[in-house]
Amino acid sequence: MSKVIAVFGAGTGLGVSVARRFGREGFRVALVARRKDRLDALVERLAGEGVEAAAFSADLSIPAEVPALVAAIRDRFGRIDAIEYGPISGDQGFTAATRLDAATLESLIPLLLLTPVEVVRAVLPEWTERGDGAFLLTHGYSAAQPIPHLSGVGPVMAAARNYLYSLNGELADTGVYAGTLTIGALIERSEIAESAALASADAEALANFPVADPDDLAEHYWDMYTKRDRVEQFHPEPPAARATAG
Repeated sequence: MSKVIAVFGAGTGLGVSVARRFGREGFRVALVARRKDRLDALVERLAGEGVEAAAFSADLSIPAEVPALVAAIRDRFGRIDAIEYGPISGDQGFTAATRLDAATLESLIPLLLLTPVEVVRAVLPEWTERGDGAFLLTHGYSAAQPIPHLSGVGPVMAAARNYLYSLNGELADTGVYAGTLTIGALIERSEIAESAALASADAEALANFPVADPDDLAEHYWDMYTKRDRVEQFHPEPPAARATAG
């Protein structure tokens, strides 16, 4: 039976690129997001490229629904071998730290912290029994490096990044891998990159951000999945890392 990757937060940017990259290696693909019409279009696009995919409409801001969602994916495909979790959209904007409040953080915590934890809980027994599996968590750069005016999502993603690092260490030598791709760029073809709804403060802060091709990011994920030699991959690499490599 061919392997399966579930892409949580699948969209027109990184999600479909990950699906396509893993699909080229024979993976079947479960696409998970809220909008079924958009998912169906992605399924059709992937089918035209020879990748078997199926759509699963779900609100990932409701952690309690994760067990049923994972069960539905298993019912359709028989197994889950890898998960990419990165449901960031235009709905999750930045908030300056000086304007941040508890209500804003509470609205972000389920999607960015609680649900990924529940996803891991739902698949880990299968993976540990099999001795193989991979959880790939997508983060923005503010999870690792606080940026003025770009708070809100950063503190919550930082908590998830902390969890991911602990998870990676605890799973060492089990055959199960957990890694994170931390992106300091706008992703081409993504909902955020194509949105004109950025607040003026966001637009000013992001004006000098690089732009990343999601196919390049998906290639990072395939490399992380196959090598399993690092907890975190930055794109682009921080200046210090580039200087060291040179």
